[in-house]
Amino acid sequence: MIQQRHLEQICKTGRIAAQKRRHAQILLLVDQGEHGPSMTDAEVAERMELTTRCIAKTRQRCVEEGLELALQRKRRSRERTARLDGDAEARLVSLACSDAPEGQVRWTLKLLSERLIELEIVESVAYETVRQVLKKHHKTLAETHVVHSA
Repeated sequence: MIQQRHLEQICKTGRIAAQKRRHAQILLLVDQGEHGPSMTDAEVAERMELTTRCIAKTRQRCVEEGLELALQRKRRSRERTARLDGDAEARLVSLACSDAPEGQVRWTLKLLSERLIELEIVESVAYETVRQVLKKHHKTLAETHVVHSA
C-alpha cells in the first residue's frame, strides 16, 4: 500500500522525468494486490502504447532489483572503449595530412578507415570514428584536403 501511494505520487508530480513516471504507471497497472487493477502486459502495452517487452522488463526489474531501481533508467551494461588510442590517432592524422592514394584527388573517410585496417593499426574501425578523430584534430588538418562524406 505504501509503495502504491509512492507510485501514485510520482504519477501526479508535475516535474518528474517522463521515463520515471511511465515506469510508475506501468507498475500501478500491473499491480496484482487488492487495490491494483491486475492488468496483463498486453493490456497495459495497448493502453500506454508501449511494447509488451517494455512492460515485462519493467515488472521483472521491480521484482529482481526493487522498486526504486525499476523506476530509474538502467545503466549501460557494456563499457565503451576507444577504438583508436593516442598513437593510432596520431597515425591517422599523419595519414590524413599525407598525399592521397594514387588515383584519388583526396582522402575520404572510407579510404582512411580502410588504410588504417590495411596498415594493421586497428582490426576494424568505422569511418564515423575516423570522422570524430579528425574533427577533434581539425586545426592540424586545416590545410589538408580531407573530404567528410555525408
